[in-house]
Amino acid sequence: MSLLIDLLWLAAGLVALYFGAEWLVNGAASLAMRYGISPLVVGLTVVAFGTSAPELFVSIGFNARGLPDMALGNVIGSNICNIGLVLGVSAFICVLQVKSALLLRDLPILLISTVVFSAMLWNGVIGRGEGIALFTGILAYTIFQLVLAKKEKNPEVLAEFIEEYDPAAANEKAVWKLVVAILGGLVALYFGALWLEKGGVSLARTFGVPEAVISLTLIAFSTSVPELATSIVASLKKEGDIITGNIIGSCIFNLLCVIGATAMLGPIAAVQIEIVDLYVMIAMTVLLIPVMGVKRRISRWEGSMLLACYAGYTIFLWFDRVAA
Repeated sequence: MSLLIDLLWLAAGLVALYFGAEWLVNGAASLAMRYGISPLVVGLTVVAFGTSAPELFVSIGFNARGLPDMALGNVIGSNICNIGLVLGVSAFICVLQVKSALLLRDLPILLISTVVFSAMLWNGVIGRGEGIALFTGILAYTIFQLVLAKKEKNPEVLAEFIEEYDPAAANEKAVWKLVVAILGGLVALYFGALWLEKGGVSLARTFGVPEAVISLTLIAFSTSVPELATSIVASLKKEGDIITGNIIGSCIFNLLCVIGATAMLGPIAAVQIEIVDLYVMIAMTVLLIPVMGVKRRISRWEGSMLLACYAGYTIFLWFDRVAA
């Protein structure tokens, strides 16, 4: 019975996080465009930060309640999951095309962010100063993207944001409704993070599984479900370039925004997170160089390889820290 209750808490938390992020992003995006901010700027700022809100609320909640390993595991596990599972499944469905700009600009930024984050965690703790440095990095990255987007005037990106967040439709919505959506989204995100934590911690204690393992696998997978669902839909539509861009961007935001903001509010100390977890995250990130760069596409067999890497890491965690 207790297992069912734990799973229900997890499910409730996941649903609340999903709808909370949707309400927050849609409300904030519509409100911003109502006051004259362009769809492109909204997409690269409000939407980008809003889609990272579930991971942000979950990690801040874990760290605030004395569960720093789960805060770190959520981000490390999410990046491994994004690259291994989400990208792997997407490539298995259809061949993913990779844009040159992603290889030359965003992938190097992800590699640098991964190395910097790992170096900061090498002594076992990420302090407030390091959190400020990471968060400054995401602000600089966002400004860089905005300047570049305006300079390049990419019509495809602009059309994509206009299609999803129509400025004309935003002007027709009452301001009070948009404010209610934003506040409702924040409340849903808060309780979603709380319920996800409640179910995850309880499951770990019920089965004697280290909390770090739960966060590296189950919690990380849960917070990556929106990316997985979006990527599967995009794969079926053969929109591979959108998938690869979203995955790389999500990983960058996890490291710089989520960890940065969490550490700014309180130092994050690693107790159960091990060096091997960082090695796996670094290895999966470095693996993207040949996978994406050789032919500027990710084939089905390469997607299968990424899936095998993710499955292998999950099995390793079980035998190394649970069954041992």
